[in-house]
Order: sequence, then structure tokens, then C-alpha cells
Amino acid sequence: MRIIAGSAGGIPLKVPRHVTRPTTDRVREALFSMLGPHIAGARVLDLFAGSGSLGLEALSRGATQADFIDQNRSACQTLQENLLKTRLNGPTARIHQGDVTTLLPRLRGPFDLIFADPPYQHQPSDPDFATQLLTHPTLPTLLSPSGSLILETKTTKTPPALPPSWTLIKDRAYGETRLLWLQPTA
Repeated sequence: MRIIAGSAGGIPLKVPRHVTRPTTDRVREALFSMLGPHIAGARVLDLFAGSGSLGLEALSRGATQADFIDQNRSACQTLQENLLKTRLNGPTARIHQGDVTTLLPRLRGPFDLIFADPPYQHQPSDPDFATQLLTHPTLPTLLSPSGSLILETKTTKTPPALPPSWTLIKDRAYGETRLLWLQPTA
């Protein structure tokens, strides 16, 4: 896994073992191609960040700020190492360790892009983090007026039902990964 383009293009990223399911290079390349001009100057929030590949890619391509949230200590340590390795560390990059739903109300928006790659629900008894996120009352308020949420889900599962607060802009599948581009309903 590596940064694909921008100031840190080509730099390999460390991935925490057995802790995260990183977004593949192919999916990230397609995503950032789709986002195109929305990246430069953007304020980005990377939820369930893991190695930080989405937020780091955005910073490398010209985003002005990235906040990363992950609950796992090992993932946050790996993310810090990746920030140093890519030289994207500094006041424009902040790591928050803790539960996403607990930390959302404490964040200061607005963000132009929010990336969310929650753990997949493998068993019916597993938490449905995607639905928890979409129904969280704070999430839409963290976006700028033209901001978007990019939600990563699994193609073999039915996408989460969208509450009335969200509008689907695009739905793209790449192998086992589905990307939902969402905006708050006006």
C-alpha cells in the first residue's frame, strides 16, 4: 500500500496487522479520480481511519487539513508513523483516538469531505457501524454547505438504508468494495 499521487506520491504506508482492512490502492485511485477538484484546499475528516490512507492521500493531493479518528491504539500509532514517513505531519493533521460516535460532537467543522470506512458487519450480531454513522445527528452538521460523505461498504451486503437526512449522489462498486457518495439533504 502506498500514497498514489501528490507531494507524497509513491511513499509506502505501514498497515497495522490484524487490526484494520485498508482501502486498496485500486479503490483509492478510483475514488480520488472521482473526487478530482474537490480535494485541493479541502478540510478532510477520516473516520475509522486505520492506517490513514484516505486522509493521507487527500493531504498529499492538496487538502489543507485532515482529522483522523480511530479507536484502536495500534492503528493510531501506525497512522502517526505514516504521517512522519510521508512528511504530512504538523498542525494540519490531527489524530483522535476513541469511539467515532463519541468523538463526532467534539469536532470542529466544517469539513468539505468526510471519509468513513467502518468495520464491515460480518454477522447479524456484529455492530452495524455504517447505519450508526448515517443516523448520528452530528455527522451532517460537520459538513460544509457543499460537503460530501464518502462511505465505504461491502458489495456483497445490501447498502445501509439512507435516513431522510442523506441524499445519494453516486454509488460505485470496485470488486468487493462499494463507495457511496452522499450529501446532506437540503
